[in-house]
Amino acid sequence: MNIKYNYSNMLLFIVGMFICFASQNAFAQRDKNINRSYFKQLDQELPTPNVYRAGSGAPGHEYWQQKVDYKIQLTLDDEKQRITGQETITYHNNSPNELSYFWVQLDQNMRAKDSDTYKTSTGTLNEKTTLQGIAYVTGNSDFEGGFNIEGVMTTDGTKLPFTINRTMMRVDLPTPLKANEKYSFQIKWNYNIQDQLKYGGRSGYEYFEGDKNYLYEIAQFFPRMAVYDDVNGWLHKQFLGRGEFALEFGDYEVEMTVPADHILGATGVLQNPDEVLTPAQKERWAKAQTSDIPVVIVTQDEATKAEKNKAKETKTWKFKAENVRDFAFASSRKFIWDAMAVKMPNGKTVMAMSYYPKEGNPLWGQYSTEVVAHTLEVYSKHTIDYPYPVAISVHGPVWGMEYPMICFNGGRPETDGTYSERIKYSMISVIIHEVGHNFFPMIINSDERHWTWMDEGLNTFMQFITEEEWQRDYPSRRGNAKDIVDYMKGEKAGIMPIMTDSEEILQFGNNAYGKPATALNILRETVMGRELFDYAFKEYAQRWAFKHPKPADFFRTMEDASGTDLDWFWWGWFYTTDNVDISIENVMFFEPNSANAEIAKATKKEQESITSQRNKTALKTTRLERRPQLKDFYNSYNGGVTEAEAKKNYESYMSSLTDEERTFIKDNPYFYQIDFKNIGGLVMPVIIEFTYADGSKEMQKIPAEVWRKDNAMFSKVFMTKKKVVSFRLDPNLETADTDVYNNSYPRQEVPTRFELYRRDNNYSSPNPMQMQKKKK
Repeated sequence: MNIKYNYSNMLLFIVGMFICFASQNAFAQRDKNINRSYFKQLDQELPTPNVYRAGSGAPGHEYWQQKVDYKIQLTLDDEKQRITGQETITYHNNSPNELSYFWVQLDQNMRAKDSDTYKTSTGTLNEKTTLQGIAYVTGNSDFEGGFNIEGVMTTDGTKLPFTINRTMMRVDLPTPLKANEKYSFQIKWNYNIQDQLKYGGRSGYEYFEGDKNYLYEIAQFFPRMAVYDDVNGWLHKQFLGRGEFALEFGDYEVEMTVPADHILGATGVLQNPDEVLTPAQKERWAKAQTSDIPVVIVTQDEATKAEKNKAKETKTWKFKAENVRDFAFASSRKFIWDAMAVKMPNGKTVMAMSYYPKEGNPLWGQYSTEVVAHTLEVYSKHTIDYPYPVAISVHGPVWGMEYPMICFNGGRPETDGTYSERIKYSMISVIIHEVGHNFFPMIINSDERHWTWMDEGLNTFMQFITEEEWQRDYPSRRGNAKDIVDYMKGEKAGIMPIMTDSEEILQFGNNAYGKPATALNILRETVMGRELFDYAFKEYAQRWAFKHPKPADFFRTMEDASGTDLDWFWWGWFYTTDNVDISIENVMFFEPNSANAEIAKATKKEQESITSQRNKTALKTTRLERRPQLKDFYNSYNGGVTEAEAKKNYESYMSSLTDEERTFIKDNPYFYQIDFKNIGGLVMPVIIEFTYADGSKEMQKIPAEVWRKDNAMFSKVFMTKKKVVSFRLDPNLETADTDVYNNSYPRQEVPTRFELYRRDNNYSSPNPMQMQKKKK
């Protein structure tokens, strides 16, 4: 009989004589998730791989996408707040298909009085409802918005037939456009710019009553080609205001005529600085291009002077941008402008810049451009090197909106220049977030009209990392597991899966920003580990830079590049509204039976102590049933024999064992059977902390696959060399567990939020006399 066989028999023998010290209530009835398998593959949900999109998540060997180039000339009317423009669009048909018409996006039509956005708006009235609130819920706006299409024509002026369908326009071609051919045509248009603070929106103007000036943040200002791809064909889903934009890459040449004293920042590179900048400004601009700290190009004194003089003449600013999916600009005589050079890992220099009115100082001059530079560096490390020549942050009425190379951000000090910590961190966070959008979706070009989470969620995740690298104790709003708990445990009727179309999402911020960002952070820190996650995430960014990824491409790439089956994770976090709530339901303590009467006496005494503690715990809560008293092992084992007889029996028992069995008993390991229950439904790794009798602690992590045979419950036996006095699940709050009370054994009272506040702030009730004194 070999040793392995002897050892197995020995274990069976000892287990049969284990002593049970502590037990909670038995498993309750299995929950509704018992028949759902989180570990089934996503094959039924994801599209079948093909020559365009591979099963690995990479672009297929015949992947294609269209290209659209624009030449735009526009005029900004500072008296009427109006844009007038014309454009030449050159469409490159790189698809294998013949096209007989184009679809063009008319996003400004969302603001037309008869738009579906107004018609489908819902809401209620209360005693504090404003006029704008009434206009919104009734669908009756007083703003004359929307594109006025003056004409659609060929490059030689021949009219082309077109049909406007709300926020989309179909342009019929004279002859079908064949594969690998291109076609150019022209559109003329105009529209009114809305007061952003009054009507909202992703662009608009702000009027400053004090100096009677306007600041413009302009986007979605020209008719833009809709995407035509291998998945949807023409992507012409109507724009209702929430689902953002799906756009093709191309090259832009844009000329913008504005008042002569305006300073203008835009997507791309300024082509005519000699015509629009003063000699002093050009000199500062040249200095900024080699400076690693911000250099002020247009000073506050220059901006203040322009505010008072208000030139009547105009200037035309000319910009070029290559391989971008959109174009936006900002213009005002109020702008201060600073810039600095940022070296990318590939050796290229990027100009980080900020434009802001004096109302933004000192906050903006102190932080904005530095934050832009920091964001470029962190995102480039985790995705791809930032490929564009500039990155701009503009302060104006739009709190946060992104475009290639330029974004609009909020966060303004008080009128006396003071600001709170909340405003400072809000400004820093929104700049990180909007500059970060250069990567998602401006470069990794996902379909925002359908899948908000692919740009907002991934970007919020990277924002969280960037904030942590800006400052160790940064007060991030989203990303930490603990911050999504309240949402995850909310009423299911008010929650939708992440995989929900952009226009249908409930609790938009939590669903499209917070939950996917938190999921990715948990995936990185708890499930995969940073090394595997970071490699796979970077691979996704590199594979799909300047391309059109879909959800399946992200899911598949993360698995393909990490060698990790994550279908269970995508199922739970992205396709369901389940939450994490794992409970320690039962704990049983065993030790090998040495047949030693003295040990049995000690066992009885300890068992009585544990039973007493157990019953105290049970009395504090209705969640746990009173557990049955354990068998009095000592009396039943001793059978009334004398201590001398017991000692003789013990010596006889020990002499009957093999050396291996005697060693095992003398080492006296402890065994704990823990029964876990999945109450929330979402399967996750089980992280458990052991606290030993000597005060030391040990952490063990069980992979999520422990649930693969039963989503609802499992039992696991742990062997320790030391006696355990307590167990705790997820001690660092890294899985978003929604009920921490059932995470510990013995159960521990969970402090209320007020108690946590008192502890963290060393709070004590104030003395009434002291309060009176302070008021005086």
